[in-house]
Amino acid sequence: MARRKLTEKEIQTALEELTDWAVVDGKLHKAYKFGSFAQAIGWMVSVALFADKTDHHPEWRNVYNRVWVDLATHDLDDAISELDVKLARQMDKLAG
Repeated sequence: MARRKLTEKEIQTALEELTDWAVVDGKLHKAYKFGSFAQAIGWMVSVALFADKTDHHPEWRNVYNRVWVDLATHDLDDAISELDVKLARQMDKLAG
């Protein structure tokens, strides 16, 4: 997939379908809450496998059952790209 910055309109359209995602400091952002630490880490491992396959990796932070995620494409000067939207969709799918 080509790495291309999304326009503001494309970002807004993506946000209409991405539940609880927002743009914070120029990055797609979401906070997840799981039932336990093990569930949070299990989800992170599942996401990591997908991210590695697509060569597009999240910025994230985990504390117990919570995971905070920021997505931007680093080789596009930290702009939001279709790769970020694709990863956000997969994260939501894996979170159930």
